[in-house]
Amino acid sequence: MTADVLPALTAKARGTAHAERVCAHPDTVLADRQDGTVVRHGDTVAKAHAPGTDPGELARRLAVAADPLLAGTLLAPLRPVPADLHGRLVTFWPYGTPVDPEKPEAAPWEAAATLLARLHRAPAPDGLPTMRGPAKAARAIARLGAVGPQPAAVPVLRAWAALPAWARAEAPMPDVTTLCHGDLHLGQLVRHPEATGPWLLIDVDDLGVGVPAWDLARPAAWYACGLLPPEDWTRFLTAYRLAGGPAVPAHGDPWPALDVAARALTVQTAALAIAKSAAEDRPLDEVEQAVVDACDRMSGAPPELAHDFAK
Repeated sequence: MTADVLPALTAKARGTAHAERVCAHPDTVLADRQDGTVVRHGDTVAKAHAPGTDPGELARRLAVAADPLLAGTLLAPLRPVPADLHGRLVTFWPYGTPVDPEKPEAAPWEAAATLLARLHRAPAPDGLPTMRGPAKAARAIARLGAVGPQPAAVPVLRAWAALPAWARAEAPMPDVTTLCHGDLHLGQLVRHPEATGPWLLIDVDDLGVGVPAWDLARPAAWYACGLLPPEDWTRFLTAYRLAGGPAVPAHGDPWPALDVAARALTVQTAALAIAKSAAEDRPLDEVEQAVVDACDRMSGAPPELAHDFAK
């Protein structure tokens, strides 16, 4: 983020916090990445979205988060429309307590699955943009290409080429009626009110209509790659089914429905891992190598054995 935007964003967060009668607290930068910068002041969070964010699309996504029908599923914004700050769109949110990455045994897999099922079952409003999951995967491939030839990229690009066009953001998705989050992982859950309230989904940047299996794809891919214990995957999948989630059948093998999205998320993760390691001039670590190896094995795994592509 440019040096003049971060202080201005902090000032915006501070002003909104005091407008909401929240006591003063030290300012904290929660994230500062190319796709957005997030600043906290007290119980208020201000997010500067990525340059080039479409204001109309962001406003429609904010309206979904503010819809009373989704209270208890999505964290509602403090303001209904984004503000402009040095050409960047800014949104304001109440602060919530995130998942503790140091306590994987306490990860709220059931809560995440239940929230997804509720979201997927909610009516999608007219005019909502498509979910941006495939577009993010395509951006990961573009980022991989930007670092130059990498030996580890060969199986990743081969696995990417084998995906259907919709999963590469090159064709319309087969489902454009289901409301989806678009980028589900445990970092997208917070408890609000802080530390005591129920878990809620956050981050509407990728929210839209699309294939609901995409929202289950990251934990599915982690399980397939051996990075998520089977018992945690079972907790997640069982809770989603019990909540009536439509992305997979209520009974039987879920993998025919999850296969394409799980493969796409594996490719996306591997592409970003290679790009990051190349930029830092270091070898892949064990986890990064695992997802690259999974891409290599995907080439020989038929769809009915998709959940074994990393074994």
